[in-house]
Amino acid sequence: MKDYFSLAFNNLKRRRLRSWLTMIGIFIGIAAVVALISLGQGLQGYLTETFEMMGSNKLIVMPGRGMGFGMAGIDKLTSKDLDAIKKTKGVDIVTGMVYGSSLVKFKDESKPTFVIGLPTDETANIFKEMQGFEPEQGRDLKEGDKDKVVIGFLVAKDNGFFDEGVDLRDKLIIQGKEFRVVGVMEQIGNPADDSEVYIPLETAKEIFDKEDEIDMVYVQIKAGFEPNEVAENIEKKLRKVRGEKKGEETFSVQTFEQLLETFSNIFAVVQGVLVGIAAISLLVGGIGIMNTMYTAVLERTKEIGTMKAIGAKNSDILWIFLFESGLLGLVGGAVGILIGIGLAKGTEYVATTALGTPFLQASFPLYLIVGALAFSFLIGTASGILPAMQAAKLKPADALRYE
Repeated sequence: MKDYFSLAFNNLKRRRLRSWLTMIGIFIGIAAVVALISLGQGLQGYLTETFEMMGSNKLIVMPGRGMGFGMAGIDKLTSKDLDAIKKTKGVDIVTGMVYGSSLVKFKDESKPTFVIGLPTDETANIFKEMQGFEPEQGRDLKEGDKDKVVIGFLVAKDNGFFDEGVDLRDKLIIQGKEFRVVGVMEQIGNPADDSEVYIPLETAKEIFDKEDEIDMVYVQIKAGFEPNEVAENIEKKLRKVRGEKKGEETFSVQTFEQLLETFSNIFAVVQGVLVGIAAISLLVGGIGIMNTMYTAVLERTKEIGTMKAIGAKNSDILWIFLFESGLLGLVGGAVGILIGIGLAKGTEYVATTALGTPFLQASFPLYLIVGALAFSFLIGTASGILPAMQAAKLKPADALRYE
């Protein structure tokens, strides 16, 4: 095996330019696969960590089905539903929120963003725990607040949301109503979340004309109860209150395990499609290796004849060419992995510094690196099988007479 490897390596070294050109398809394919999978793994890890931070003893109830955003004006949750959830077995604390998209005006500038209406009593702690952030400056909303607002990190930053950053005690105009800034939230990392503003729940209901409507309900489960069990209890209670049959609900109850599974499935499909597209480059690279190996067989026909004349077996010739094609794939894969790592890390850097989001974090588990190397070697070897078989079948006399 050592001799086969040495011969194969020397043959590739002699045709250095051709070898590098042959491996371009492998470079691109493996680099794309490694970069996409590493970013996908990092994103999934971040989401898992985020959901774990929110707590496994929480549920979300939303209007609509599936991921839960019902058709505006059709699927709704009301205060009656909220009261029913509070009385459900296994439920400890319940809080609701409303939200809407609105232009927010600061001085002479207006920008659209999400305005979140939050409770100002002790039930707001559920939201704070699940979102995992606290005011960085000033204070949070409290009971008695009506025209106060807490702003996201980017809203307070110069050239973050507005051209000029908003400070504590500044005034914002939302839906024609004036609000005074009392707090600035810590940075979350997602530009969309960091651009939101938070106002008291009752005020939000008033300005968005949602007097008896709840857009989302957060539920904290009592100790000793399983999330799935409580979710089923809530579904039964709401079906009864709303007069709906099983399978025809106009609401959804989600545990964080279910949400994480849903996101993971979506990522798996998207990642599979992207990796499939990248695999086209690997196919092109494999065809390139096959073409190069066929050319090598023609160029070295006399050499093959000489080797056979001095005792080389068909299997020896076969192994030499298979090692060559395998090395083309392996080296191409190794270079592709390095390029892929660079691309992934570059994307992570841009996302972290320019966009201010920690979502895109590159992750390089050992199985990804080893798997990419093994896969590229297999592609190279498989691409060289037919040329190697052709070389092995050459008859010494015919090979020596070849011009």
